[in-house]
Amino acid sequence: MAVNLDKPQRWKEDVARSVDMYNQWFLDFAPGAFRATRISATASVEASLLATSYLRDIRPETMKKMPNLLSMLRMATCPPIAVDRLIGLAGVNSSLVKTMEKDNRLPVRIAVDSLDRELQKIGETIERMADPDIFVWLARGDEPKQEEIHRAATIVADRLCGAQANPIIRNEQEKRQLAKIKAWLEARGYTEIEAKSRVDFQNMEPGTFSFRLNVKVRANTINIPVDAVIMPITAHKGDLPLLIEAKSAGDFANTNKRRKEEATKMVQLKQSYGDGVNFVLFLCGYFDSGYLGYEAAEGIDWIWEHRIDDMAELGL
Repeated sequence: MAVNLDKPQRWKEDVARSVDMYNQWFLDFAPGAFRATRISATASVEASLLATSYLRDIRPETMKKMPNLLSMLRMATCPPIAVDRLIGLAGVNSSLVKTMEKDNRLPVRIAVDSLDRELQKIGETIERMADPDIFVWLARGDEPKQEEIHRAATIVADRLCGAQANPIIRNEQEKRQLAKIKAWLEARGYTEIEAKSRVDFQNMEPGTFSFRLNVKVRANTINIPVDAVIMPITAHKGDLPLLIEAKSAGDFANTNKRRKEEATKMVQLKQSYGDGVNFVLFLCGYFDSGYLGYEAAEGIDWIWEHRIDDMAELGL
């Protein structure tokens, strides 16, 4: 039985309430989450500065040991350099830079001498473009004072967090949403299975749930990460669990750009496990009628966070 997809008469009111709920959360908690991340980033930048002799000696050996340095180094220049701009300026292999940025590691297949040359060019580019107004000791040619190091690290950390603001907020919101689902389930007698247990979602016991579980599709060749997997207390042998995707958004434009993602997951799941798959969304934020209509047309239902008790209508 559908919960919300077949009730367009109440979508408008729910959208307004969901937007209000997200905005209130953002005002109350997002600044604190951002500050906490910035504090952590500042400490990381200070350690990175020490490893590079405070940007005076960015060696290939250092970057090989600490590939995650690259994001910080890009934010240490004037102006800060985007990934593709660094590739062009330094004249280096794009795969090297993108692997270091995305995966915090070095590419597997690259000759040692070639790697050293590429990293040397990156280091020389960063040293040449290091922001003199932030790293004031470079022009002086002496040792930086502790307050100068901390000030510079704070500025670079702020740049890093500014570039990653949306993912930071999205991650915090997802944690909050999953915590709310957990509290709702445990209040009704459900037991959590830790994700590290690597449970097969088809063999979960009735009355159990797990977060961030991988579900195999396409003849077990692809893993789909699912935010929440719940086996109803009333489930019988052979029943499939309920699959929930937690979604939050701080603007309408972004949700409509990404609305096909859920439809693709639904198609893959049905192809692998049949039409009995129950895949729903858990929404908080800016999801308008255009988004909702698209998901409804794809047969995807949803629960609003501001009306979480509707989860009972899913057989939980």
